[in-house]
Amino acid sequence: MLSTCHLLNDLIQSLLPAIYPLLKENFALSFAQIGLITLTFQLTASLLQPLVGIYTDRHPLPYSLVIGMACTLCGLLLLAHAPTFPVLLLAAALVGSGSSVFHPESSRVARMASGGQHGLAQSVFQVGGNLGSALGPLLAAYLVMPRGQTSVEWFAIAALVAMVLLTRIGRWYGTHLSAHRAAQAAAKAGSRLPRRTIVMTLVVLGLLIFSKYFYLASISSYYTFYLMERFKLDAQAAQLHLFVFLGAVAAGTLAGGPIGDRIGRKYVIWGSILGVLPFTLLLPHANLMWTSLLSMLIGLILSSAFAAILVYAQELVPGRTGVIAGLFFGFAFGMGGLGAAVLGALADHIGIEAVYAICAWLPAIGLLAWFLPQMETSRRR
Repeated sequence: MLSTCHLLNDLIQSLLPAIYPLLKENFALSFAQIGLITLTFQLTASLLQPLVGIYTDRHPLPYSLVIGMACTLCGLLLLAHAPTFPVLLLAAALVGSGSSVFHPESSRVARMASGGQHGLAQSVFQVGGNLGSALGPLLAAYLVMPRGQTSVEWFAIAALVAMVLLTRIGRWYGTHLSAHRAAQAAAKAGSRLPRRTIVMTLVVLGLLIFSKYFYLASISSYYTFYLMERFKLDAQAAQLHLFVFLGAVAAGTLAGGPIGDRIGRKYVIWGSILGVLPFTLLLPHANLMWTSLLSMLIGLILSSAFAAILVYAQELVPGRTGVIAGLFFGFAFGMGGLGAAVLGALADHIGIEAVYAICAWLPAIGLLAWFLPQMETSRRR
């Protein structure tokens, strides 16, 4: 149920970048203004998520997930009828606020329901979001683009279904709170790493998140424009290529968590971030067929890192599940938003193809995974 709600939540959120070509035409937007929309959405989510995590670690709110989805619903309806650019920014902020509640709290519930297989649980939870992100552009291509901006309101049905499911999840959450608190206290008591090691490791993980999401921002926000400019595709055809990339992201997300449970999360992080570098370097020089294939490989490999990074960080700082989830989801959203804004402004000056050539080097930051301490033994059976 939680993964399904993540699918519905991220499906709604992915509508925003998916209809950028439509909004660009309707409101005569520049790439910088498109980046500002993404920045508003991402920063709203990123700034609030750690605060939500800090508060709910101390004062759990089982039905906060429903409230967050209601906020997303309001943003969605406003997006469908926004008459001006400032109203578009407000709609993006409301959707971002809903996300700021959903992600840290739902990550906590996923860990509660994991039965000890934390990587698998986070991957199953995450893959719902990735599938939603992949379906959003596809539905936008066939439902929104031909019918116009107001047709976005039909996706309110997804938000209402999610609110019903989240009500049931909130009830389950409430009945398992006492056992979860006892498990958190026991985990916190068993923490042995020095504070300096923890801080330095969190910094390295943050840099890896920066590398991953700054690069992903170039794909999620501008891939359609890149394909339209370089290969002269129309908007619908370009969005189908984006759907293929996001589908590969979903598959990689599902694989990363259980592989980390089995062989160790450090190896998954190392292979995911650095292992994608050859493909990102080739992408700006490929023809259309190889661009599609390389984007699939990039999505598959790069996406396997997040569940491993999140669980690794939660084991690094035991007993602070909400804070860590809020911090990392928030930082990921923030880096995505910052990347969209910076890359949009850069694309206005040097062109979108040059931006992809520069971003190709970002995964080299994966070399920093060498400095991560070994947190767990492998679980080979």
